[in-house]
Amino acid sequence: MWLKMWCISTVVWFVLFPLQIWLLACKPFSDASDPPPEPRIKSSYSFGKTFLGLDKCNACIGTSMCKKFFKDEIRFENWLCPRLKLPSDYLQSYSGNYTDDSESWRQVEISRLMSKHQHDLSDKRICASISKIKSCSIEQVLMKTERFRKWSLAKRLTPDLVQGLPSPILRCPSQRLLDRIVRRYAEVLDAGSVFMDHFTDRDKMRLLYTLSINAHPIVLQIFPGSEGWPFPKYLGACGRLIVSTSTIPLKEFYNSTAEVAADLGYQLLRIIKSMRSNDMNYLFYFTHIEKDTFGVFSDGRLFIKNSSTVGIIDMQEGYPKIFPEVEHKDIFGCLAANFEAKFPSCDSVSEKQNLVMVCKDVLPELLRDKFSNSTQQKINQTLKLCMDTALPDHQTMNAGEALMDLLQPLRTCEPQFAYRYPDCKYNDQY
Repeated sequence: MWLKMWCISTVVWFVLFPLQIWLLACKPFSDASDPPPEPRIKSSYSFGKTFLGLDKCNACIGTSMCKKFFKDEIRFENWLCPRLKLPSDYLQSYSGNYTDDSESWRQVEISRLMSKHQHDLSDKRICASISKIKSCSIEQVLMKTERFRKWSLAKRLTPDLVQGLPSPILRCPSQRLLDRIVRRYAEVLDAGSVFMDHFTDRDKMRLLYTLSINAHPIVLQIFPGSEGWPFPKYLGACGRLIVSTSTIPLKEFYNSTAEVAADLGYQLLRIIKSMRSNDMNYLFYFTHIEKDTFGVFSDGRLFIKNSSTVGIIDMQEGYPKIFPEVEHKDIFGCLAANFEAKFPSCDSVSEKQNLVMVCKDVLPELLRDKFSNSTQQKINQTLKLCMDTALPDHQTMNAGEALMDLLQPLRTCEPQFAYRYPDCKYNDQY
């Protein structure tokens, strides 16, 4: 009898214990701030090199975040059950959770600079450049190019080394801007110098590849939000995935209350103003505005969520004296998804360009039918002036200032606007 009871209890244990483990593994994360369950159960998933893009390094973005992924300190928000698998690799961005101490978690965005399909097409172009049809060593092909040979010998990043690359921030490059890129490049162990003596060939390849594909992570690094720039925080990269602070797309606030719409509209106009008038004397301009260009952080602050369409002109050094229309093209100039896009010439960019775009493509959706009849009519009339491309620059910018004056008193001082509360309680402008 004793032996029979022992056998039954053993069978029950072997059945129920794996089920308990399975249920714990499949339990979704309900809140990014919740600590992981105790005792912590080791996950059964593994980050494949192909998913992360590590199999293509050093033709990738970087490796500064790989340890976080492998130590389970970065988690994707939604796991697939019953077995813990990585999310579908065809998505371009994922919601995730990030921790420094395994107790407090914060939301982040894990994203690719291009879609998986676009990355595959880009890799095929690289192989096709040496008449390889199926596959090749992406890194080895790029390292044998004439452009990379010049990069490997260069002590300093100069305008001729980036000529022909499709990124908008490199269309009108100044030496001051390129020095800033080298000094603040976060995927090297030692930064701070304008010279690339501390860059290995691997580091130079990653920087060149990133600038060729999409300069968004470079913009986040050289103009950090901690210094007041309107961009999310760059946390790092692993392979072809980057990690940055999470934001909610601005389009999700189009049906918000009048108070929220007024606050976001005012913030947007202030950002547009700072893009043409800032202490660094850089003129930031949009080549175009997309649905995911702007985002809102959890405390209500507005950011430029996607900087891939942002160009930069150094007003301190002036427009480049010589920048030929017919540019040298090589494989690096054809890697980006929009490599055939035609960007405006440096001297054709006007100060009103950004303002016209947001007044035409963003603010009407955000501010439509939100306010009293008289206020709404004034806003609509001012928007109509703001988006008029036929007006001189100063009249357009005057319309932008007038719109800010209309929106400013419509903002309320409430805890939901955490980025400026409770300071606004003691400030007359609110």
